[in-house]
Amino acid sequence: MRLSRRGMILGGAALLGACATTARQEPLVTAQLAQPELPPINPRLETLVPVEATPRTVMDPRGLIRKDLLDAGLKALGRHGERIPNRDSMYLVDFDIHSSRPRLYRLNLQTGEVDSFRTAHGRGSDPAHTGYAERFSNVPESYTSSLGSYVTAGMSSGSLHAENVLLDGLDYTNSNARERAIIVHAADYCEPSYLRAFGKLGRSNGCFSVSGQDLAVLRPAMASGRLIFAAH
Repeated sequence: MRLSRRGMILGGAALLGACATTARQEPLVTAQLAQPELPPINPRLETLVPVEATPRTVMDPRGLIRKDLLDAGLKALGRHGERIPNRDSMYLVDFDIHSSRPRLYRLNLQTGEVDSFRTAHGRGSDPAHTGYAERFSNVPESYTSSLGSYVTAGMSSGSLHAENVLLDGLDYTNSNARERAIIVHAADYCEPSYLRAFGKLGRSNGCFSVSGQDLAVLRPAMASGRLIFAAH
C-alpha cells in the first residue's frame, strides 16, 4: 500500500529476515407540503470516523502531518474498531520523508496536539541507503518495512533488543508483522551522533527503530492497544 502525493502503491520483494446499493426514494408529499428528498445514507460512515475526533477537536493544529496521511490514519482507526481499544493517542509514520527528519508522529486524539520523532526504515526498502524508503513488502525475510495499520501488543524485552514494543499487523500489507518480529526498538544507528556523522539514520531489518531517548518516551505511551499507521 502506498499513500503519498504520488498515490498509493503496494510493493513486494523478498530479500532476507527481519528484526527479531440503495435506490433513491421519490419525495414524500403530504397534504400540507412536500418534504425535501434526503441524500442516501452511507452505512459505513460511522465506522470511518473515530469517536474521539469530535468537531470541537482540531487535529494537528500546527500542520505537521500531511493531510492525506492524517485522514487515512483516522479512517484506519475507525475501520479497525475493537482491535484498537485504547484511543487516547495514535501514531502515524510518513515513509515519504527522508530518514534524517522526524516522521513518526504521536497524535493526541483528545487535544489534537502532535509530537514527532525520527524512525528508521528497513534496508530492503532502501538498498542504496539514500535515506528514502522506496520498496515495501509483507514477505518474511525481506528486510523491508511494511505499510498499513498495526496495533501495539505490549512492552517486551528480548536478548537482541532489550526493551521494545510488540506489534501485530492488521492489514494484508503487514499481516506477517509478528512472524517477522517487526517491533519498535532502540538502535545505535538512530542516535543523534549517527545522524550527525552520516546525515541520515541507518536501516533496520524492517522494524520501527528509534533512538534510546525516544524509545524511553514512546514505549510506555504506546504500550498496548494503540494504532500505528505507516504509509508512503
